Amino acid sequence: MLQFARSVIRGFLIALPCVTGVCLQQASADIYTYTDVKGVVHFSNAPTSPQYRLKWREVHFDYKRLLPGRYDRLINEACRKHGVDPLLVKAIIKTESDFDPAAVSIKGAKGLMQLMPATAYDMGINDISDPEDNIEGGVKYLKRLMGIFKSDLRLVVAAYNSGENAVIKYKSIPPFKETRGYVKKVFQHLKSYEQISPSRKEFSNGAKGSNERTKE
Repeated sequence: MLQFARSVIRGFLIALPCVTGVCLQQASADIYTYTDVKGVVHFSNAPTSPQYRLKWREVHFDYKRLLPGRYDRLINEACRKHGVDPLLVKAIIKTESDFDPAAVSIKGAKGLMQLMPATAYDMGINDISDPEDNIEGGVKYLKRLMGIFKSDLRLVVAAYNSGENAVIKYKSIPPFKETRGYVKKVFQHLKSYEQISPSRKEFSNGAKGSNERTKE
């Protein structure tokens, strides 16, 4: 009986990530089991006998898919406060940091919205590493850019990447490969969020529609 209990416990611990309903990448392989003539249940991820039968199928799950929802409340609160589309903010965060609050660029931009220290200071942000402060600063900066570029989101997104002065100079999306690629990625993510998200009229600020703002 003791041997049986140990086998069951060992097998349960191995299979725990799947039992909880989310099979994370910590699971190393499919789990097989069989019961011998003494009634002892055996578990293995590398069966050596045809007696084993598949018990749990491993499912690889990208943990980052769980992260975006963690910041929805902070994003929505900041967007309500400043009148900015929360899906645009999520698209920018996805492009900037892939929802990693500890992200730091080689240029020194930090956090979810990759704020430069000088920008954070201008936006009145004290702790650039804090997700709430970082989102507040990024959304506040987007609102300022919307005022400068009259809610033309093509130019707003370009300015978020290259700086407002570059966009003002060229009076369009600057001819920088990085910036053009950045704008494209943001709007791709935005389109994806729009397809799966409900109406967000409460955040409307007069910005141009998706079809207009993606044209160059």
